[in-house]
Amino acid sequence: MNPRPEGIDLAARSRARRRALQALYAWQIGGSRMHAVIEQFRHEQDMEVADLEYFEDLLNGIERHVAVIDEAIKPYVDREVEQIDPIERAALRLATYELKYRPDVPYRVIINEAIEVTKRFGADHGHSYVNGVLDKLAGVLRSAEKRQ
Repeated sequence: MNPRPEGIDLAARSRARRRALQALYAWQIGGSRMHAVIEQFRHEQDMEVADLEYFEDLLNGIERHVAVIDEAIKPYVDREVEQIDPIERAALRLATYELKYRPDVPYRVIINEAIEVTKRFGADHGHSYVNGVLDKLAGVLRSAEKRQ
């Protein structure tokens, strides 16, 4: 498996994840439809430096599969998913979507990116919580990849 597929701008993907985390936060707090949040971010954020296609895939996929994503997270958290800090919840949903639905992205990249966005936007030790949950979840969703 090629660690860096041709044509993928890894920095633009990172920026897409950061913007997606912010958009997820807005979606969770505001209760708007995801397409409205995407449109708002398209106009207000500096999206030309992010991978817009990936940003939209993440957000639309999370909205479409949020019940499945939350169910996957549930066994590894110490409270109801809706009670998790909104930034940590957004990071967990984002990473769980990628772990489950984007097998083209290595699990280590997904976890590292989730930790980094949580460090940037979350509470002081939120990244440790996110790391612990995702490490266990990756063991289930990416067990074959983790064994390599």
